[in-house]
Amino acid sequence: MHRSLFVVTAVAGLLSGMHCAAQTTIHLDVTSPGKVFEGLGAVSAGASSRLLIDYSEPQRSEILDFLFKPKFGASLQHLKVEIGSDVNSTDGSEPSHMRSTNDHDYSRGYEWWLMKEARKRNPAIVLDTLAWGAPGWVGHGKFFSKDMAEYVADFLEGAQKQGLNIEYTGAWNERRPDYEWVKLLRTVLDQHGLKTKIVCCDMTPNSGMYTVLDKVNADPALDKAIDVIGVHYPAEVPGVAPAAIQDTQRRVWSSEDQPNPGSGPFIARDWAHGGRILARRYNENYIKGRFTKTEIWSPITSYYDLLAAPNSGLMYANTPWSGNYDVQSTIWVTAHTTQFVDPGWKYMDTATGYLPDDSGTYVAMHAPLSGNKPADWSVVLETTSANRIQHVTLQVGRGLSNETAFVWQTNTTKTFEQTAAIPVKDGRVTYDFEPGSIYTITTTTGQTRGTSRPPAPAAFPFPYSDDFEAVEIGRTAKYLSDQDGAFEATACDGRAGRCLQQKITEKPTPWSPRPDPFTIAGDIKWSDYKIGIDVMLPKDGVATVLGRIDSADVFQDHNAMYPSAYVLKMEANGTWSLLSTRFKNAPTALAQGHVDIGQGWHRIELQFQAASITALFDGKQLAVVQDTAHSSGMGGFGSDWSRVQFDNLRISK
Repeated sequence: MHRSLFVVTAVAGLLSGMHCAAQTTIHLDVTSPGKVFEGLGAVSAGASSRLLIDYSEPQRSEILDFLFKPKFGASLQHLKVEIGSDVNSTDGSEPSHMRSTNDHDYSRGYEWWLMKEARKRNPAIVLDTLAWGAPGWVGHGKFFSKDMAEYVADFLEGAQKQGLNIEYTGAWNERRPDYEWVKLLRTVLDQHGLKTKIVCCDMTPNSGMYTVLDKVNADPALDKAIDVIGVHYPAEVPGVAPAAIQDTQRRVWSSEDQPNPGSGPFIARDWAHGGRILARRYNENYIKGRFTKTEIWSPITSYYDLLAAPNSGLMYANTPWSGNYDVQSTIWVTAHTTQFVDPGWKYMDTATGYLPDDSGTYVAMHAPLSGNKPADWSVVLETTSANRIQHVTLQVGRGLSNETAFVWQTNTTKTFEQTAAIPVKDGRVTYDFEPGSIYTITTTTGQTRGTSRPPAPAAFPFPYSDDFEAVEIGRTAKYLSDQDGAFEATACDGRAGRCLQQKITEKPTPWSPRPDPFTIAGDIKWSDYKIGIDVMLPKDGVATVLGRIDSADVFQDHNAMYPSAYVLKMEANGTWSLLSTRFKNAPTALAQGHVDIGQGWHRIELQFQAASITALFDGKQLAVVQDTAHSSGMGGFGSDWSRVQFDNLRISK
C-alpha cells in the first residue's frame, strides 16, 4: 500500500493460554486525514426480492425491519433497485414501467413498494437505480440511445410522483459504457429538472473498471456529468486499488459486492461462509481502495434456490407460503458498522489498517465535529484470520469523546452482543480481542439486536392450484417467478374471468441470457406429479408446460431457450413436441406430432410417474415415454414472445 499508517505495533510476551498475544496501539486523531463515510447498502436487482412481497403479515414487516429499521438489524443506509425491462437479469425478469412510449405504470413489480417500505423505516436512506436491460422499443434494440436516457428519466419522475426522491442512477450494469451516452443522460436529466446524480459505470475487474477515472480527467464534460465512480467486486483484483483511485477527490464506491466473488459460488451467509468474509470485505474496501460506500447484492435471498447465485442475500426469505425466514450472520456483520456510524462521519486514516501478521483489520471513524463538544467515535475491528488474542490499546486523541467505550462482538457463538463497557482512562482503552470475531468499540449508544420468532419452514403447498381470479389486473400471481417476459393478470379472451397473459411481444435488449418467456413455482423435490394449465394461443403463438425443473439457472447456458426440465411445447398450428432439455446440450425430442387444435381454449398437461412421462392435450394422451434425465423438480409454464393466455394452473398427484 502506498500510504504509511500511523500505528505503533509490537509483539510482546503477554501470554494468553498457549500463545503470546499480539500488541497493537491505534491512535484516534480528529486531525487525521480521511474520507467521509457514505454508508453501507444493498442492491435489489436481478429479481432477487421477487418472493418477499408474497409474504403475509406480520412476517413481511419483520423482514423489512431487519433490513431497513435503524438500530434494529442491518440498518441499511442505501438501497439501489433495478430499473426493470421484462428481461432476465439473473434470477428472473423485473417488470418494465414503460413498455411503449405512451405506457407509464409506476406500480408494476415490487421495487417501488420496496423503496417505499425502506423510506418508511428510514427516511434518510439513500435511493439509487440502475438498468440491466431495456424494452425492445428503446432505441430499436440499441441500449445507448436517447430513448434509454428518456426511459431512465421517466422512471425517476415516476418515483417522484410517489414521493420518492432518487438521489443516484447509473448507466448499464456491468457493460462497458458509452461515455457520450453518459453525457447525454446528464443532459436529459437536466432537461427534466432532475437533480439525480450519476454513478459511473458499474464495471467489473475484467472490464477495466478503473479506467473511468482517466476518462473523466481527460474530458471536462464527462467530469461534470459524473458524480461518483462505482466499481464491482474490487477484491477480485489482488492488492490495493491504484493510487489515483485512492487519492482522487471524487467519491468512489464499491457499488456491487459480496463476501464471495461476483460469479460465486454462493454457499451460505452464516458466519463461517459469509459473515466472517464480509467483515473483512467491508473494512478492506476502505483500507485498500478508500471506497466510502459498499453495496451488497442482494439485500435478501427471496428467489428460488434452483436459480442463479443462490444465497446471495444478507438474509434468507424465499418461502412466503410458510412465513419462515432466516436472519443470517451477514445482517449482524453489517450492523457492526451501520448501527454505530452514520453517513457523514469521517474516517481516521491513522487508525485504519491491519493487525500484526495480517491477523485482522480495523477502521475508525468519528462523528462530525460540533464546536467544542467532543465527538463520538467507533472502531470496527475484525480478527477473522487471527490465531491468538489481539491485545489492542486505543489512544483517544483530543476532540474525541472520553465517555465509556462499549464493545460489541459477533462470531460463531455470539451474535451482536455487547460484551464489555470500558472506562476511558487517561485517554486510553485497552482490550483483548479474541480470534475469529468482528468487534465494534464505540462511545455511541442505542444499538439493539432485533428479535423475532418466524414460523417453522414448510414445503411448497401440494396439491397446488390457481385460477388467477384473485390476482389484480396487471399484476403477477403469487409464488410465480417470471424468468423472461411478464405473465400478468388480464380479462380472459373467450371465457369469463381473469387469466394470466404473457405481455411482451418485442424482445427486450438483454443483459445476458434471453430464454423464451417462462415462469416457475413449486418444490425441487417434487417427483411424481402432474401439472396442467389451460392455454389460449394467438395466431403463430407457442405455449409450454414445464415439469421436473431441476435447474432454472439459464446463466449456465446463454443459448438456452428453456430451463433444465421436461417441456411440452404446443404451437398454434397443432404441432407439438415433448422435449428433455439440459444446459449446454441440444434439446432431446422424446416425442412429437400434430393435432387438430382449432380455436379457443385448450389444456396441456404433463404427468410423471417414476421414469414414465405422459403428455396430454385436452385430456387425450399425446405420448407416453420412458426417460430418466430429470427425476424431480419444480413446475412452470411459458410461451414464445406472443400474448398467450393461461388459466387454471393445477399441480397434483
